Amino acid sequence: MRPSIDRVTPNDLTVMASDRGPVPMHMAAILEFAEDGAAAPDFAEISAALAQRIRRVPRLRRRLLKTPRGCGRPIWADDPDFSVARHFSEEVVADGREGVLRVAASLACTRLPADRPPWTARWIRDASGGPPSLVFVLHHAMADGLNGLAVLAALGDGGREPEHDRFPQPLPRPGELGREAWLHRVAALRHAPTALARGLRGLRELGLSSRHRLRATPTSFNRPTGPRRRIMTVTLPLRQILDAAHARGCTLNDLILVAVAGAMASVLRSRGESPGPFVVSVPISSGRGTDVGRLGNAAGVAPVEVPSAPDPEVRLQRVVEQTVARRMAARGAEARGTSAGPLGVVFRALARVGVFQRYIDRQRLVNTFLSNMRGPAESISIAGHRIASIVPITLTPGNVGVCFAVVSYAGELVVTVLADPDIVPDIAELTGGLSDELRSLTEPYRTSTSTT
Repeated sequence: MRPSIDRVTPNDLTVMASDRGPVPMHMAAILEFAEDGAAAPDFAEISAALAQRIRRVPRLRRRLLKTPRGCGRPIWADDPDFSVARHFSEEVVADGREGVLRVAASLACTRLPADRPPWTARWIRDASGGPPSLVFVLHHAMADGLNGLAVLAALGDGGREPEHDRFPQPLPRPGELGREAWLHRVAALRHAPTALARGLRGLRELGLSSRHRLRATPTSFNRPTGPRRRIMTVTLPLRQILDAAHARGCTLNDLILVAVAGAMASVLRSRGESPGPFVVSVPISSGRGTDVGRLGNAAGVAPVEVPSAPDPEVRLQRVVEQTVARRMAARGAEARGTSAGPLGVVFRALARVGVFQRYIDRQRLVNTFLSNMRGPAESISIAGHRIASIVPITLTPGNVGVCFAVVSYAGELVVTVLADPDIVPDIAELTGGLSDELRSLTEPYRTSTSTT
């Protein structure tokens, strides 16, 4: 029995079409190992563990291939030359965690070779004796954020071994590709009414069907970005921010949106600007499970308007109003994340005529992006060594000079601030302001935040 064809989805095509700017469409994570008193893991030990476990995630051994004319979308095919050594390297830094963040930012901003599966990893050792870190970078066409976390979990000590591991699988024949492509086209015609309904729901998810159309106010953060990024983080106990959100009758994401807007507004005012409301793009999960055997992109996005008012309660009230409205609109809906459909059609069309980059460098839809991912509640270990913290990294194209990535993991919440240093040279002030905003919002729980 021949294996099923692993084809890219329309959402994956959108990611590929969007990959036109000075930074690639990558997502990454820094896995910071714990100092548990035992011997620290080394490069050879982790390399051997990855080599043994990589088969748990079939996509990690596959590269993208174009199909012959008429044979449908590109496919993921096993790379017969695959070896972990072509993807995994080691580096030593002399300045501790700051050096780790610098290396991770540089690695995430470096384009991956097209002749192999689109991922890379770097083992970073601290010359001063601090705990080591593992930086893992994936192209966004391979997986979205939630699936990326599922990949990390699968590579851990508790990951499930595959039932079958015939590698490499033979390439599908052109006739097979053509037949399957035509079957997909026929099925698409048959389900056209359903697709149209999903598209209309997607427009509503984007807020394009409401009378109050959101439009991002220009700020000095919103200029065409360059090829570099700098990373800083804020870390706080997950339980305390969850308790604060519950007490205030809102979600964790609501509180983070309010804190982000407060920090951005404070920095802009220090620059002499008078910012209006911010429009923040927030991913909306489709509700699809995280199966490492079926990776891809399934999330849509929704714009959220957050006032720049100094009073956090004013900001929170506006955010909660929109959260409640989205919940009401989602009742009875068959699926979430439907905005990926219409957005993908527009983005792919712009890329096809060669104006996508020009458009996103001048867009007025959003001021920033905030992705919030729920990671494992229990710690992951690799080769018996516990991962103490996960730092998420997401890269965004266009004229968004700073964005934010959030992950909860093993009782900890990490908020990563990712900025173009030429547009946001005051990232330290922005990160400090974010820490202060979160501390204020979570009182009287006295959350202890740390800024790095």
